[in-house]
Amino acid sequence: MGDKQKYRKITFYKDYFQDFFNKQSKKVKAKMIWTFNLVEELQRVPETYLKHIENTDGLYEIRVQQGNDIFRIFCFFDQGQLVVLINGFQKKTQKTPKKEIELALKIKAAYETEK
Repeated sequence: MGDKQKYRKITFYKDYFQDFFNKQSKKVKAKMIWTFNLVEELQRVPETYLKHIENTDGLYEIRVQQGNDIFRIFCFFDQGQLVVLINGFQKKTQKTPKKEIELALKIKAAYETEK
């Protein structure tokens, strides 16, 4: 009975996210996992944790905050439920760096081509 209902399932595309995740501290990794669980389990995920990136075709970012550090992990929906995590980065400024978005869109396009 202990299993919580999940509204979406997070999956990973290649090693993009894994490489980024492996470089983080224990605390940051724990917070990322906590945030992923939240995204999977909440029917309506608050923008604090999951937000559509303006002017992109279906690109979202999962937002993770650990202390003063803010991390962004790009993702998109596949068939409504599946959240595919691509690359992540540590946010140092207000604006999401354009090159990070471009990279994420490139990876998303590769994923869609391979499907």
